Amino acid sequence: MGSPTHQKKGQTPFLVCRRPFLEEVIHGALCRWICADRSEAKARCVSTDIAEGRKDLGTVEYIEAVGDDLNVKWGRPFPRLVKPRAGEVIVFSWIVYKSKGHRDRVNRQVMKDPRMADSMDPKKMPFDMKRMAYGGFKVLVDM
Repeated sequence: MGSPTHQKKGQTPFLVCRRPFLEEVIHGALCRWICADRSEAKARCVSTDIAEGRKDLGTVEYIEAVGDDLNVKWGRPFPRLVKPRAGEVIVFSWIVYKSKGHRDRVNRQVMKDPRMADSMDPKKMPFDMKRMAYGGFKVLVDM
């Protein structure tokens, strides 16, 4: 293994990042979207308005992906973990921020931005937030 790039004193030696940010964090979510038609779900999962709004407010990267090849023969397949009901699809999404401080600033702006109002209303969301897995992660490898 080659020497790590952008290594900072005190970082684990195997951390490798291609971006110039040393403290990049990612927030990810795994949820079940209610959608009777899979092709409609693909269009809805790429939430262009939300992504554009977040990018305008400083998010480094915003991605939503709908399950496509989920019946794997090893490990714990997402459908077994998430247990989608009839008419639901599995969506995996993540948002990249420069740092935790950057994430906090962007999220404060998102909460105040009128373009984001609908995306913050639980009654208008295509999923039940109580059934969503969500968390923050520190970048380990980014090549």
